[in-house]
Amino acid sequence: MRRILIVGAGRSSAALVRYLLEKSAEEKLKVVIADISVENARKLAADHENCEVIELDIFNIESRKELVKCADIVISMLPARFHLEIAKDCLEFGKNLVTASYISKELKAMNNEVVEKGLVFMNEIGLDPGIDHMSAMHVIDRIKAQGGKMLLFESFTGGLVAPESDNNLWNYKFTWNPRNVVIAGQGGIAKFIQEGKYKYIPYHKLFRRTEFLSIEGYGKFEALANRDSLNYREVYGLEDILTLYRGTIRRVGFSRAWNIFVQLGMTDDSFIMEGSENMSYRDFTNSFLPYKPHDSVELKLRHYLKIDQDDVIWDKLLELDLFNAKKKVGLKDATPAQVLQRILMDSWTLKEEDKDMIVMYHKFGYEKDGIKKQIESNMVVIGEDQTFTAMAKTVGLPVAIATLAILNGRIKSPGVQLPIRKEVYDPILKELENHGIRFNEKEVPYLGYNPNNLGA
Repeated sequence: MRRILIVGAGRSSAALVRYLLEKSAEEKLKVVIADISVENARKLAADHENCEVIELDIFNIESRKELVKCADIVISMLPARFHLEIAKDCLEFGKNLVTASYISKELKAMNNEVVEKGLVFMNEIGLDPGIDHMSAMHVIDRIKAQGGKMLLFESFTGGLVAPESDNNLWNYKFTWNPRNVVIAGQGGIAKFIQEGKYKYIPYHKLFRRTEFLSIEGYGKFEALANRDSLNYREVYGLEDILTLYRGTIRRVGFSRAWNIFVQLGMTDDSFIMEGSENMSYRDFTNSFLPYKPHDSVELKLRHYLKIDQDDVIWDKLLELDLFNAKKKVGLKDATPAQVLQRILMDSWTLKEEDKDMIVMYHKFGYEKDGIKKQIESNMVVIGEDQTFTAMAKTVGLPVAIATLAILNGRIKSPGVQLPIRKEVYDPILKELENHGIRFNEKEVPYLGYNPNNLGA
């Protein structure tokens, strides 16, 4: 039996483990799940005869190294900051490695040693990054092979709530890490290029600079810019492209309402709020407003941000219970962002019967034989339940498929890499289609950059 070591049994590991266990008899696999929480790992293992669960503290160097040494290939589903230690072990013992996270500078610096040992360290093979890379390169390489010149590439991804579970005014629930949602866009500036002009959006303006797109059968969405789209020019071989823009998808109206929190300072994660433990939700809201003892908190907020009482944004704020004087934050030495997250989790945590949804949208503009053309491509995946969510499937399945392809020698070019070569993305995209993860593609008239009519 060939041993696949999976380090980490978090939510994104469910579909990964299921796929490998379904293939275990045919492929002669022993799946070893190592995690500090044996309970989580056992739930994923489901008493399968070809699965072994091991308790592992990754800071126990001896135990960790022994597990890596005995494996045929290693998958790290740990938080990104821990991949490096696993990577060092894999390099030491000559093991291939797969992760879903961005390639760090430290990991990239290991490339020469990884190549010398003939190892594959495949990274960014989840959803975003991952499926976005593969689906983009699949079309870009085809256009180039047919003699086309790329003029425009736009790409957007969103983790959303499925239509049947969309029952709040924000049209949103937490489908992944709530903290990442609250602090999204901070610590940098959004950079991209449109029609040959460099564009920059600072954090305090980010949520008022949205674009729109439509997906047949699912309606209209909005997109806001990611931190740095320019990084992908070299990655995708688009150094001369006129427009390159990557972003995050939300339902229309979300960003305008979220901007209220940004302008108030509620998303700030840089300072501690005194007395946060005993603070009520109403106290928290009031702490960002002017001192006017004779005005209510509600009135002060509406005046301060010029929100009319019949504005839907006001209804959205009321829905979140921001003015509740009885509910306590209960977090000691918390930052504003941590308190806001606590409040939002009351309303935006998925219920047991809720399902999530992943939406990905690409637009490719190119010129061939003097004629400008455009292709639109989109993917929508609905989760099965709270275990096999759309997020878990779109992150875990590409990891599992790539792992098996490396183990079987179908992916063998060595190095610290991401899945942008045809050798990698072609078989993975084909296998993903067998699991309901597929792109709908169509040619449309070339519109170029049109911020008000993406995908319409």
